[in-house]
Amino acid sequence: MIMKLSFLGATGTVTGSKYLLETRGKRILIDCGLFQGLKELRLRNWASLPIDPASIDAVLLTHAHLDHSGYLPLLVRNGFAGPVYCTQATADLCSILLPDSGHIHEEDASRANRYGYTKHHPALPLYSEKDAWLALDQFKPLEFSKQYHIDKKIYFRFEPVGHILGASYIRIDDGSLSITFSGDLGRYQDPVMRSPSPLQDTDYLVVESTYGDRLHEANDLQNNLGQIINETSSKGGSVIIPAFAVGRAQAILYHIYKLKERGVIADLPVYLDSPMSIKATDVFCKNHRLHKLNEEEAYKVCNAVKQVSTVEESKRIDHSPYPSIIVSASGMATGGRVLHHLKVFLRDHRNTVLFAGFQANATRGRKMLEGAETIKIHGEHIPVKARIANLEGISAHADYKEVMQWLETMKARPSKVFVTHGEEQAALAMATRLREEFGWDVEVPEYLDSVNL
Repeated sequence: MIMKLSFLGATGTVTGSKYLLETRGKRILIDCGLFQGLKELRLRNWASLPIDPASIDAVLLTHAHLDHSGYLPLLVRNGFAGPVYCTQATADLCSILLPDSGHIHEEDASRANRYGYTKHHPALPLYSEKDAWLALDQFKPLEFSKQYHIDKKIYFRFEPVGHILGASYIRIDDGSLSITFSGDLGRYQDPVMRSPSPLQDTDYLVVESTYGDRLHEANDLQNNLGQIINETSSKGGSVIIPAFAVGRAQAILYHIYKLKERGVIADLPVYLDSPMSIKATDVFCKNHRLHKLNEEEAYKVCNAVKQVSTVEESKRIDHSPYPSIIVSASGMATGGRVLHHLKVFLRDHRNTVLFAGFQANATRGRKMLEGAETIKIHGEHIPVKARIANLEGISAHADYKEVMQWLETMKARPSKVFVTHGEEQAALAMATRLREEFGWDVEVPEYLDSVNL
């Protein structure tokens, strides 16, 4: 029996995760993510898939982040009619992320048409909020660590990997061969999320390499955050934190809460300005069994901020004369309300824009961290006069040492390993380590590569 594996995304980049597994007459898509960052990558979202979506039997999601789930509305609109299997928490978060993504696509197209900064007439959204809701109708939530069947021979299971609520690695077995997809691995010493569960033996492995060439700094993350907040507020400035709505925003709120509890920072107003982040925070509080905080701690963290729901409230924040902390999506400053805050706060040297996670190539976040003097937002070039900082060590992704630690929990040697979900340098570095330290057969696939297993 031969499995065929095709790499439809997350090759040479950390976005667009899609893997097509064909076995025993079935087509299974593992993850269904959006491409982000470089224009040449984003254009892939508009191109037709190399396969007919209607021919796919099932989709399995490792977790809810849009680079793993955000293409689903298009897949369904273009003909996919099968089930989308994932954990319950992933389904809960996708019910927040996908409609919001569709809404943002519609808003961006509307704004482009209104102000004329588009080459397309009219500009159209990639997909709509309605498309997202239709896709969610096909979700089938399942439990961790249980075996489920696609047919009599093919079965799969989800095992927790930390990272965010509901995140998992997926092991698929067709009765002859097994293959495991790591998804995005979490951290072993994360203060909020649980550690990744041990890796079960597998014939083939697809492993992420987001930080395949880097180690997270062993620093006092919480105090570093406190120092940045204090330095900024002492000048009368505000701290703007672009944060991924799911996972990162809640981790930041936890650290700010602990800093206030310890008396390290002043009792500044903290705004969570993202409807999506607010809903995700509610899911975080209700699912305290999936992370390290008990119910009381989770409640305190989630209620220590001012939740900003309306556009009018959001606009008022920008005109407050007092220092504050604004946590707003999106994490790479690619869309969402944070762009409106950046248009205001980037112009003042007293303020700080603090990034708290990986910034993909060509995103506004990466450009600012690389020293861009101006940033284009909504067709306008905004001068970057604020302090631009990066909060090292808060990433929800394992670094290469933690990935190696996870791989060591597998007892048997895999037949082959495919290194994906990393920019080229990171993926190649991870592959070299696996060859040199483990002696494994390793390949770094390219976009649209296919292999017979």
